[in-house]
Amino acid sequence: MQDTRQDASQPVSDEQLQDWRERALEVEAEVAAAIIGQQPLIRLLNVAVFARGHVLLEGDVGVGKTTLLRAFARAVGGEFERVEGTIDLMPGDLVYHTYVDADGKPRIEPGPLLRHGERLTTFFFNEINRARPQVQSLLLRAMAERSVSAFNREYRFPVMLVFADRNRVEREETFELASAARDRFMFELRMPTPADSATRRALVFDPAFHDVDELLQRVAPEVLPWKQMNVIGAAIQRSVRATDALERYVLDLWEATRSPKSVGVQLEGVDMDNLVLAGASPRGVMALTRAARVVAWLAGRTHLIPDDVRAIVPFVLGHRIFFTPVYELRRAQIADALIEQILDRVPTPR
Repeated sequence: MQDTRQDASQPVSDEQLQDWRERALEVEAEVAAAIIGQQPLIRLLNVAVFARGHVLLEGDVGVGKTTLLRAFARAVGGEFERVEGTIDLMPGDLVYHTYVDADGKPRIEPGPLLRHGERLTTFFFNEINRARPQVQSLLLRAMAERSVSAFNREYRFPVMLVFADRNRVEREETFELASAARDRFMFELRMPTPADSATRRALVFDPAFHDVDELLQRVAPEVLPWKQMNVIGAAIQRSVRATDALERYVLDLWEATRSPKSVGVQLEGVDMDNLVLAGASPRGVMALTRAARVVAWLAGRTHLIPDDVRAIVPFVLGHRIFFTPVYELRRAQIADALIEQILDRVPTPR
């Protein structure tokens, strides 16, 4: 197999970065041609693409998560793969599958992780919490290293991003994601049901939104030279700078996730001394700065401002603060309020 690995340290000119920014904004416009009423989410997914981070995407059944990811995969380029999480899915099922051919002979073929080779760019794991922990562990390695070992060799997916969603309604035959698994996701995002009446009317009564395959034809294919994604992602990180005050602000936010009471956070009905089991990890804060730099880059700036950080804190740090067991059961109610107060209480640099 040809080695398509990229040297992320190779120089990228300012003109090239500007060209890529225009392409990135074009990706958003193309996806928005097929997905209406989700512009904030489209921007956050685009940030994740260029920050090279995986995403845990949640939303009600039928809200359009798969369609959204297929639209992104088409605009970005490369290959898209979807896997359904089930109780009987085994780790090997991601790597290979066996069958008996027409001649009655057993055959082995590459599974969903391997069948596209290095062209795999978007891997969607639907209802990840229905899959056994062993399957989740294999996915963790693929996410962390973008590679798996099989058939006595290593297979690499250098530009692959993993998107997953959880079944938040049914509890039977599900396995909650471990802390380490959730920490691998750069963002934890919610895809809401559109509330705007015009958007709702279009989704229900416009036949164009009823045929997904035809709808996706609105999206221009391969807007990006996707094989260079890692090079450009690294160049973005090098091109966007932060002042000492901004760096101090990020570190203060990090400390507040570990000890929210120290910055004056108080939540009604919560014992703040016994709320947080563990704050955000170093990986989480690195993800925060990576994503913030992409936010600044998409805005056409080469320096970070506090609003770049604040814009993505809820989606990067909210799922990385782990509560003691008595409060973990109320995570949905507590986490958002906690992050909101942290942002209010930690002084913002001028």
